Amino acid sequence: MFGVFKSDPQKALRKRYDKKLEEAMHAQRRGDIKSYAFLSAEAESIWIKIKKLNRP
Repeated sequence: MFGVFKSDPQKALRKRYDKKLEEAMHAQRRGDIKSYAFLSAEAESIWIKIKKLNRP
């Protein structure tokens, strides 16, 4: 009954993942390769968490 009020952890992680990818893209366009690599690695770790949530 109260499941409507629970937040979806996958949705929150996906939002963080998209944000990190966008930040990485902007860093790459600025020519800041070090930040791009760091942000891409963070996005990859978030993606791994998302995949773990999708497992049955």
